[in-house]
Amino acid sequence: MGSRVPNAFVRQGRLYTANLARGPAYGERVVRADGREYREWSPSRSKLAEYLGRSGPFPIAEDSSVLYLGAGSGTTVSHVSDIVARGMVFAVEVAPIPFFRLLDVSAERPNVVPVLADARRPERYAPIVGGTVDAVYQDVSQRDQVDIFRRNLDAFGARWGVLMLKARSISHRPADEVVAAELAKLDGLEVTPVNVTASHPEHRAFHVAR
Repeated sequence: MGSRVPNAFVRQGRLYTANLARGPAYGERVVRADGREYREWSPSRSKLAEYLGRSGPFPIAEDSSVLYLGAGSGTTVSHVSDIVARGMVFAVEVAPIPFFRLLDVSAERPNVVPVLADARRPERYAPIVGGTVDAVYQDVSQRDQVDIFRRNLDAFGARWGVLMLKARSISHRPADEVVAAELAKLDGLEVTPVNVTASHPEHRAFHVAR
């Protein structure tokens, strides 16, 4: 993992990221090695951690810029911040309560910009992002998840992204039927499915590239 994703390492079957701040961000296990501090990134706590553990495509660089939609309280955001230590994470969250916890996480991380906004309206936070991003990561539960993802992918010129699709939030029809209909909205893009159902059975993960 260390050679595939910057600042991310697997040790004895556990995934860690090199801590950009100091100490835990949300109560996770912290270890020291080679004079550095590392935070455990559990797949049971983060769909992206499970995605990476299953070798999901993630062509990120240490100086990449990431637009994170559905940032919540910042659990996964903090690890993405570790990975793109010389880049930026624009963390968009619409709900005030988790956003306040996200502010605490971002206070220790200069490369995280918390944005209280509706991901359906990228034009409202475009001035904060200030241009293009390299990638979009999305984990939201709205019915129009795929529309939101594509709108942001296009708005910020991202060449690739990872979409965590929750079919149950879109419709109660059979999941495979819902997913097929939604992915049709990504026509013209290269879509690669990645199985992340072990810890997160309601979600399907997709790497999307231009």
